[in-house]
Amino acid sequence: MLHTVTTAYRIDDLDRRLLLLLSEHPHIGVLGASRRLGVARGTVQARLDRLTRSGVIRSFAPTVDPAGLGYPVTAFCTVEIRQGQGHGPVVEHLTAIPEVLEAHTVTGSGDLVLRIVARDNADLQRVLDAILDDRHVTRANTLIALAERIPYRTAPLVAATAEHD
Repeated sequence: MLHTVTTAYRIDDLDRRLLLLLSEHPHIGVLGASRRLGVARGTVQARLDRLTRSGVIRSFAPTVDPAGLGYPVTAFCTVEIRQGQGHGPVVEHLTAIPEVLEAHTVTGSGDLVLRIVARDNADLQRVLDAILDDRHVTRANTLIALAERIPYRTAPLVAATAEHD
């Protein structure tokens, strides 16, 4: 699945406040958000619908920590692919590997950067072998993450949009 946004959706102050509230209190619900923000429930629902349609909100799913599932090892892997076939066959192959959490087309020496997880270093080798077990993959370079210093976050970015309006 290719995820790209062609045009930026401009959020206003209410959108910003709603997004920050949901980031801080993901279980608040529409009614709770409307009370906290001092606006009608229908207004909050309409804003959520519009933010979802525009691609600003991508999911209401829980954030799952792979370490909590028994996958404490995180690694980043740069993959080089055989030229002439495009990314399709490789992405299809990688999608079948559950430990591949993300794949991004990149510039530079590699073609794709993957975020992968494993149960331990021996299991990481198994995951890497699975990644390399495709005729379209020509090479992989891996970096093992030792510690997460800044977890994935978007609230500071949402808050900063006020500075750029």
